[in-house]
Amino acid sequence: MNCARITTEEQLKQAQYVRNEVFVKEQQVDPELEWDEYDASPAACRHYLATDEDGTPIGASRWKEYEPGIAKLQRIAVLKPYRGRSVGRLLVEAMEEGARREGYSGAVLDAQCSAEAFYHKLGYKTLSPDIFLDAGIPHVRMGKNWEI
Repeated sequence: MNCARITTEEQLKQAQYVRNEVFVKEQQVDPELEWDEYDASPAACRHYLATDEDGTPIGASRWKEYEPGIAKLQRIAVLKPYRGRSVGRLLVEAMEEGARREGYSGAVLDAQCSAEAFYHKLGYKTLSPDIFLDAGIPHVRMGKNWEI
């Protein structure tokens, strides 16, 4: 498996394919809620793409600045046949490394409640017991700080 920051329109289209399969088709998220201005180009946000050994897209994610020094990890998606194979971990670690290189000291994310335990394993803490709906799906806010 490979995971890298997206630099081309073709890679961005591959990431959008993954997100469409996971969020729009599988989870029934309204496309109007899934796509935003940060999806306009590879430079609009820090997008990442995970591929298998053959270069087939299998996962996607993005991060942007949440507040000075804190990154917000978003849109972490792994195609169903590849779940449980550390693709999500690979995406999160790649985004964390990218944020660290840019001088960020931590990250927040809004995790689907069904993925909360996954993020705990990666060192994220639940920041509030409050559950909220995002695109009709229950979420919790989580965060992690690291040493620069």
